[in-house]
Amino acid sequence: MNDAHSISNVTTGDRTILNDCWNKIGVLGDRTCPELETVIHCYECPVYAAVGDSLLEREPSTDYLQDWIDILGETPASSEINEGNEAIIRTSEAISIIIFRLGNEKLALPVRMLQEVTHPCVIQPLPHRSNELFLGLVNIRGETLLCASLGHILHIEATPATNPIANAINLQRMIVTGQGEDKWVFPVDEVHGIFRFHLNELQDAPVVITKAEEGYTKGIVYWEGQKVNYLDSELLFYTLNQKIL
Repeated sequence: MNDAHSISNVTTGDRTILNDCWNKIGVLGDRTCPELETVIHCYECPVYAAVGDSLLEREPSTDYLQDWIDILGETPASSEINEGNEAIIRTSEAISIIIFRLGNEKLALPVRMLQEVTHPCVIQPLPHRSNELFLGLVNIRGETLLCASLGHILHIEATPATNPIANAINLQRMIVTGQGEDKWVFPVDEVHGIFRFHLNELQDAPVVITKAEEGYTKGIVYWEGQKVNYLDSELLFYTLNQKIL
């Protein structure tokens, strides 16, 4: 194992310098790491796992708690933020959502339902079970989960990638959602991130949004001037369980 693939990190004072070999010789680097022939992806490499464990187990800096006390102490209960020509009031009465793209549609789910965002994984179809809605099974960090197509249930047409190589590397993602043992994996085209919106910004959904028979949109929010369909996660999961399980 060469130096770039060493498990140990270097600690200087309160700062830990990570050995991010995956960015150098791994899947995000030049792919010269000999371990890739065995593990296929850096996520399955013990070096990657050890670095993650070291981050979780490291001692916090001496000023860590005080820094957060100062930050929280300076955060006002409400603040007015001018975005474009619209003044938006953000208070504790807010919703946190993850915004992602599927085809030409911007969609959102409540953050409480989000488990993980990951790179595309191999989808293993099940004989006589897999179809356009139920794509099959995926392995997420050793856990076998059900994978379904949001595009099919919402009747969203896929858009062809103008640059397939760039699209595969930078855009396509899988989001793991659910609570407890009720988990689902959805392939999506792009994940924009997690955002907070005041409840007053959530507008009623129009009577007809998509061609879907059921209205899975709970409301509409606007992000960067674009409409985002905030999905009814309870109805969505209920429907998936009824149609697939």
